[in-house]
Amino acid sequence: MKKNYPKLVGQKLTNAIDKFESISHLFLKNPDKDFTRARKIYLNDLIRFLLSIGGNSINKELLDYYQYNADTATSSAFIQQREKLNYEGLGFISDEFINSFNDMKTYKNYRLIGIDGSDVVIPYNPRHPETYIAQSNTRGFNSLHLNAFYDLLNKVYLDSVIQTAHCKNEFKAATDMIDRSKLEMAILLFDRGYESYNVIAHIENKGLKYLIRIQEPNTGSGILKKLNLPNDEELDLQVSLKISRRQTKALKNDVQYRLVHKKSTFDFLEHKSKKVYPMSFRIVGVEIEKDIYQYFVTNLDPKEFSKTTIGELYRLRWGVETSFRELKHVLGLTTFHSKKVDLIKQEIYAKLIMYNFCELITLHVVITHKPRKHTYQANFTMAIHICKKYFLKLFDKDPPNIEALILRYILPIRKDRKYPRNIRSQSSVSFIYRVA
Repeated sequence: MKKNYPKLVGQKLTNAIDKFESISHLFLKNPDKDFTRARKIYLNDLIRFLLSIGGNSINKELLDYYQYNADTATSSAFIQQREKLNYEGLGFISDEFINSFNDMKTYKNYRLIGIDGSDVVIPYNPRHPETYIAQSNTRGFNSLHLNAFYDLLNKVYLDSVIQTAHCKNEFKAATDMIDRSKLEMAILLFDRGYESYNVIAHIENKGLKYLIRIQEPNTGSGILKKLNLPNDEELDLQVSLKISRRQTKALKNDVQYRLVHKKSTFDFLEHKSKKVYPMSFRIVGVEIEKDIYQYFVTNLDPKEFSKTTIGELYRLRWGVETSFRELKHVLGLTTFHSKKVDLIKQEIYAKLIMYNFCELITLHVVITHKPRKHTYQANFTMAIHICKKYFLKLFDKDPPNIEALILRYILPIRKDRKYPRNIRSQSSVSFIYRVA
């Protein structure tokens, strides 16, 4: 680890919070009144508490934060203070913090960005129609959808979009994050659900690279449907298409023509436009196991990125799935402290900030490799616990030796292990079932 690197990360987060405080009036519901009187929980304390909050009840978390002081603020005081803050304030801190780092790892000079989404089950509240999903055979549930722009090599979240269950639109979230991205050299990696001409057009308009897994040839309604490509074969070819909203005989007879239905989104052609949008990309088919093939659309140069490299790149995308698991089950994105959606969004942004804080520190811990069967990595569950405690002691005279603590808990890296993916429904942790 670089000398004093945890302190540097802590200072950057503190600077982001300080900058937020200097313009906090932009994120307060009543800027002329809110946080103007002396209270037990000042704005800085509110932010730090939200970042450090765990899965216990509010009263227990407050006791931990104030180190069991007899003058600890009450849960009522905390709730009143957090109601004054718009969740966008936490989003601002998140952006300021992660954008302050410029020494990021790259792959062939490209940042590798995984874009994906995950449902987040929130406390039961049937009176909130935007998040409530009714079920015929059992009690319904409430859900938000977290869409993320995730740096796969540096293991940090660069951007996010939170949608309600009934406004879930991963395509729209992806194009929004692409459009506002400040990256100049990046490869965006997508799973099969993002196959879309509109997404591709937004990426190319931004001047970035992409790798999207797509449906197999001659199946469904995907990009490969009308190309008459063989199934179950490796391939690597360049394809040019003409995207249009018109249905003329000349266009229908053109094998390169693709109709975008009037109800489909394509932001680069108006609904009644007579123009044609030219599009060119590379189609790659890779045999990942014997007689098992995956297909991709990309604009990566075949001279620099062979079929084998394409398969290796796509496997790295799994890092964003792992990050969602850690957010939910290690950082506690299933244990919220409110039923109000805006306050839940506060906690989601707080978890994203703390995830980045912990990963930036943990990733720089150097594990000396002794003669062992496996290579070792930090136990991220323990690292998060240690980093969260370190965050609260940033300005102590004698902060803990965080590197030595993280190095006490390491795990072997076992490559090429495979398990069936068992998809199970998840629920939020009820307010009355919190650990002591």
